[in-house]
Amino acid sequence: MSYLAYKLIHLLGVALLFTALGAMVVRQLGATPAAPKDRGGRLAGMTHGIALVLILVSGFGALAKLGLGLPGWAWAKIGVWLLLGASLVAIRRLPAAAVWLWWLLPLLGGLAAWLALYKPGG
Repeated sequence: MSYLAYKLIHLLGVALLFTALGAMVVRQLGATPAAPKDRGGRLAGMTHGIALVLILVSGFGALAKLGLGLPGWAWAKIGVWLLLGASLVAIRRLPAAAVWLWWLLPLLGGLAAWLALYKPGG
């Protein structure tokens, strides 16, 4: 597969990830203790997991195509990936933090983009 194909899959994964996270935050803001599990929450959870796999696999594929090994900026992106993966648990278990996460999660995405674009430290 070409580098551009990996990049396209990576960006699709990012779009799916933030769609899922946004849906979960909005769902949490309107949640009530008596509300049953809904299809939207399950769909967002599944989308979150699929997105994380797409991002991880395509990211490592792109790195392999570039022949860069695993530089420091890539390790930092893995850290951001872990935080974005864990954020679904934070959204579900800390409903009071949903508004903060609404603003924090895109900043994490921006950090990941900055790392990929500028590749600090080589």
